[in-house]
Amino acid sequence: MPPTYLTPGSAIHDLASRLRRLPPSCGPVRLIGVDGHAGSGKSTFTGKLAAALDGAPVLHLDDIASHDELFDWTGRLLAQVIEPLARGTSASYAPYDWRARSFGPPRPLPPAPVILVEGVGAGRRALRPHLAGLLWMELAREESWTRGRLRDGSEQREFWAGWVEAERRHLAADPSRPYADLLVHQSQRGYEVLPGPASTGGSGRIVTHGYGPSATC
Repeated sequence: MPPTYLTPGSAIHDLASRLRRLPPSCGPVRLIGVDGHAGSGKSTFTGKLAAALDGAPVLHLDDIASHDELFDWTGRLLAQVIEPLARGTSASYAPYDWRARSFGPPRPLPPAPVILVEGVGAGRRALRPHLAGLLWMELAREESWTRGRLRDGSEQREFWAGWVEAERRHLAADPSRPYADLLVHQSQRGYEVLPGPASTGGSGRIVTHGYGPSATC
């Protein structure tokens, strides 16, 4: 499969059309995971993709995680989001406020044709069976973390020290990249989208389960 460049033309809309054609994976919803190291550009890319999907809802995993549970949030995500959507009903989750260190009022997440799930761990083992597709932001972890530290400034230095070790442990135990259908690389031309390790080149579901850990994690 040749690379696709998501420049300010039709390419990103072609990708959006491809995602729309996937079979539903969670009740009536096509859940699309966007994973990658912290600082790799997931939020920016997901925002552009959501716009190309006519304003598809985006669930940011930063809203599900917390200071006490950087990665131990699987049960909360399944109960608040995945199980209701699988029944075809509206989900409702309480987004975490990282400054107040508490969960806020419930936020509805009704079923939609496509919902994007963005964040480190979007392709985790417990979530993959509910995904119609998984994208991985292809940027090395050290470069990603450097970008993230620069973005957040010195006031977040202590948090980043703890985050890096937690992310390292999580991706070593439960890697996402080996199960990605598409690898997204930001280039000077925009975004280059390449087949991922789990690409099957023609099946309805574009996420498979057959690869071991990747050295980039």
